[in-house]
Amino acid sequence: MRLLLTGGGTAGHINPALAIAETVLEHDPSAVIEFVGIRTGKEADLIPREGYKLHFVRSMGIRRSLSPANIKAVWLALTSPYAKETQQILDDFRPDLVIGTGGYASWPIMRAAAKRGIPTAVHESNAIPGMTVKRLERHVDRIWLNFAQTAKQLKYQDKIVCTGNPLRRAFGVCDKDSAKRALGLSERDTLLLSFGGSLGAEAVNLAVLDVMERICTQNPNVICVHAAGKRDFGHIRAEFEGRGLNAYPNCRLVDYIYQMPLYMSAADCVIARAGAMTLSELATLKKAAILIPSPYVADNHQFKNAKALADREAALLVEEKTLADGALTVAAEQLLTDTAMRAKQEQNIAAFADSHANERIWEEIQMLTGKSNA
Repeated sequence: MRLLLTGGGTAGHINPALAIAETVLEHDPSAVIEFVGIRTGKEADLIPREGYKLHFVRSMGIRRSLSPANIKAVWLALTSPYAKETQQILDDFRPDLVIGTGGYASWPIMRAAAKRGIPTAVHESNAIPGMTVKRLERHVDRIWLNFAQTAKQLKYQDKIVCTGNPLRRAFGVCDKDSAKRALGLSERDTLLLSFGGSLGAEAVNLAVLDVMERICTQNPNVICVHAAGKRDFGHIRAEFEGRGLNAYPNCRLVDYIYQMPLYMSAADCVIARAGAMTLSELATLKKAAILIPSPYVADNHQFKNAKALADREAALLVEEKTLADGALTVAAEQLLTDTAMRAKQEQNIAAFADSHANERIWEEIQMLTGKSNA
């Protein structure tokens, strides 16, 4: 089997593609898998680290606000599927199947493959389908969804299969105690893991520094590991050092957490956005969490995700507009000190986990490549 995977810009699009690749190789070790992305996306860092070959196409996201950059983005959307570098990837690799996991990086190769009649599938992890998925739905052979209700916003109902979100096998293979030992933490240490997305989120970054300053500096056994994101890391590090937090070994700032399954397994509490992939990971690992939904996404769907969990006492919900008033510090102190609340969240969030998504997608892949009887 020759499989081409594409999706990028942020880790939320890349990680499901990596999970699909792992699943295919578990079932078919002889499979040849390569990726397609853009040079400026997070995939240019993450995919080569995993040992896969990465091809590049040209694509840009269309901004929601009026911007001259949108002219170039639209021009690339119209021309990049037919560009020489896009067509050359298909000529050289000759895929049996092309799978996209969303983001504007996936548009050129998906559209080009579909036009050639190569089997194609696109996966949408969020409740609200992204622009790329909407543009691709009439061209692809299958549309894989995480949320059943997403189907109501799509036109081609006969192509839809509700698979759930595929997760990398590393999520759930290591228990908390073993993960803590691997990270050099003791049983007495409480790990607070925080991140605002692979690119970063300024308001979240500053609010987590407040948590470090007000909680961690007073409690040496509360270890806070925060990923600020590549885009914001420089000035957030300057702020981190300006507050003197670099003098505290339990306050740790990085640009990106490459061993996320290990760190999340070890975590006692997690502070994160409310993207669908993150919620699937938290549910699988049964983690107590404070969710800060991004207000910059379509139809405010992250708020709806977070509220669904908060209403079931499976997470705490903190809106970004309250961060400047210290709401995150209040929530973090509550969750760190109330072990009964953490235990209840861990139990309740488990109901949102789906352990069969990877196998459903493997079955789909077999059907699309004509190997369902293999």
